[in-house]
Amino acid sequence: MRVCGVEIKSNEAIICLLNKEDGLFDIPDCRQVRFQLVKDQEADNIRHFQFTFAKFLQDYKVEQVVIRERAQKGKFAGAAVGFKIEAAIQLIENIDVSLLKATEQKEKLKRNPIPVDFADTGLKKFQETAFEVAYASLAYP
Repeated sequence: MRVCGVEIKSNEAIICLLNKEDGLFDIPDCRQVRFQLVKDQEADNIRHFQFTFAKFLQDYKVEQVVIRERAQKGKFAGAAVGFKIEAAIQLIENIDVSLLKATEQKEKLKRNPIPVDFADTGLKKFQETAFEVAYASLAYP
């Protein structure tokens, strides 16, 4: 199963692809590791973001998208543009999209620790959270 882990920060979706087959994990190479939504006030820009993200998922045959859930209010609440990004991803047709709470992610990683050091994955440091989201969703579905 191929999963796309997503962390939404500011006006961009940071992603990491992770594949699990026969109990083995694989990080496939991909052409893009972040998608940015600029000028989120314009509907055409949101449609373009959604189309680009959907095309990426189709090209890489992603079966599920897992987004790290963010607080809606309080000190660590996500910004409005982030929720637009989240909604645009959730509304992509023919793709299974789910949210993973940070507490649930931590619990899953505690029960099933990542077997390699993040530095050995070959991913960029800013992709670490997206990688952990993808791994947690595949480790204990």
